[in-house]
This record gives sequence, structure tokens and C-alpha cells, in this order.
Amino acid sequence: MTRTKRTKSGSSLIGSKLAGSKLAVLLVCGLLSSAAGKKPEPYAVVAGTVFREDGFSLPGASVTLLPKDAPKGKKLEAVSDARGEFAFRVPAGVATYIVKAVRKGFQPAEKEASVSGEERVDVTLLLSAESK
Repeated sequence: MTRTKRTKSGSSLIGSKLAGSKLAVLLVCGLLSSAAGKKPEPYAVVAGTVFREDGFSLPGASVTLLPKDAPKGKKLEAVSDARGEFAFRVPAGVATYIVKAVRKGFQPAEKEASVSGEERVDVTLLLSAESK
């Protein structure tokens, strides 16, 4: 039976790989802990539902959110889901927004939503069918 000798260089190579991986783990943990210390930005939510005249929800409506005071401000867009619902995340603070819903075959509808801080504001939009 032949025996092979282990060399020191092989084990030191493994040891250096382990030391490198330990360093990487420490760096990642340090980055995560510094990110965890940051406070999330406060926000408000403008959410709601789009309905048809008969009271059923209206999926697939294009919903737009515009700041009222700055017409050329940042416009947010969403599409109502299968239950006709939508939601926008906006900065917390005093602001007024215009929420507008549009869908082919229906007359557009819009409402104002006022936000005064970290809160949720609900908006209900009712779209009437276009007359043919």
C-alpha cells in the first residue's frame, strides 16, 4: 500500500480561501448592518378602486396621479387590477393630487386626494359607459 504525503502548501491554500470567505462574510454583514440602521423615508399612500355604473369593479383602467399644484410635476401611472384596485406611494407631507381614471368605452373620471402626512387616502372613481 502506498501512502501519499500531504504538503503544507495545499492546506495553506485552503486556509487562505477560508480566510477570504470569512472576510467577505464580514464585509457583507457590515454593509447590511449599516443599511439596517437607516430609517426608511416616510410616505403616504393614495389608493382606491375604479367602478362601473352598475357597481361592479372595473379592471384594466389606466389611473394617473398628478400633483395639483405642479401640473408639470412627476406623473405616476398604474392600471387597476382584477378587482379594480390601484395604489400609489407618495412622499409624506401636505399635498393635493388629482387622480384620473380612463378606460376605452367609458367616460373618464377624476377626483382630488389630499394628503397631510404619513397616511392612506382612499379614492373611489365611478366610470360611466359612453353612449353610442
